[in-house]
Amino acid sequence: MDRSKIVAIITGAIALLLSIAYLLVVQLLDFRGEMLPAPVGLMLKMLAFSSF
Repeated sequence: MDRSKIVAIITGAIALLLSIAYLLVVQLLDFRGEMLPAPVGLMLKMLAFSSF
């Protein structure tokens, strides 16, 4: 087997592993539930303090 074929197979295997890992991470993050927005009142207070 040529060296280029071995490199192509290894690269393809790494790409498959990364894509499966990405899908698992996305599923885990999606499993956590609905995202809640940050409280607006706290954001305004932090902006007021950071202007000094």
